[in-house]
Amino acid sequence: MYFDLEDQIENNFTKMDELMRFVKGGRILRAVDSNSQSKMWHNLKTNSRGRKLEEYLASKHLHILNEESDRSTFLNSRGSSNIDLTITNNNLIAAVNEREISEEESLSDHNYLKYKISDGGASKQNNNYKSQGTRFIIKEEKLHIFDRKLVQ
Repeated sequence: MYFDLEDQIENNFTKMDELMRFVKGGRILRAVDSNSQSKMWHNLKTNSRGRKLEEYLASKHLHILNEESDRSTFLNSRGSSNIDLTITNNNLIAAVNEREISEEESLSDHNYLKYKISDGGASKQNNNYKSQGTRFIIKEEKLHIFDRKLVQ
């Protein structure tokens, strides 16, 4: 997917939502030229587009698979950054491995991203990534209280 730098980044979230509805909870991997920067995907700084994308991804339980590397995903005469992202959902995260920024010439200012996806357990319904992070169980009638405290 390509997120045009001239467009508001939120316009791309609608496209990503449509794709998620299409796969209906299946395993999904997206290669995205986000034209955004975030320390979360190993840039030196986070810009406003990156902050908005971080929030969107967290709200949709999506994961960035970018790893720290000596190589960047984008390089031109004005500099380099990691604007190209590999994004996945809980159903595929454990199957993606060996992600790398290729040294192969791409004839572009973007480098190739390579990764392997294992097929082991692809047919299992419970092949979800098990997060060790903080989780919340919230009753519907108390959701507004949780939202208010989260904003605080």
